Amino acid sequence: VQLQASGGGLVQPGGSLKLSCAASESIFSKNIMAWYRQAPGNQRDMVAAISSGGLTNYADSVKGRFTISRDNAKNTVYLQMNSLKPEDTAVYYCYYRGLGSSRDYWGQGTQVTVSS
Repeated sequence: VQLQASGGGLVQPGGSLKLSCAASESIFSKNIMAWYRQAPGNQRDMVAAISSGGLTNYADSVKGRFTISRDNAKNTVYLQMNSLKPEDTAVYYCYYRGLGSSRDYWGQGTQVTVSS
């Protein structure tokens, strides 16, 4: 599975961005797709996750501001980010894992910078 992320960029505090991640295929009918982020000097942390059945989970720091969604027909996951803060600045990575599989798949990362 290859993951292609897009949609990052520079935005002012309070602004919005929408990230997209397209998977080349979905080899597992039941799977998890997610967004992680990593700021310089920090570990990579989960931002939001969504199952193939539509169940979602969010990091406390983004609840109420970010929304994860997916289009199973397109093997694509989205992350709508609103009310962005400077502390949201990071490289955002797309993630895919099949339920019952031990293999993780990662996208190449897309930079999100929140700055005035």
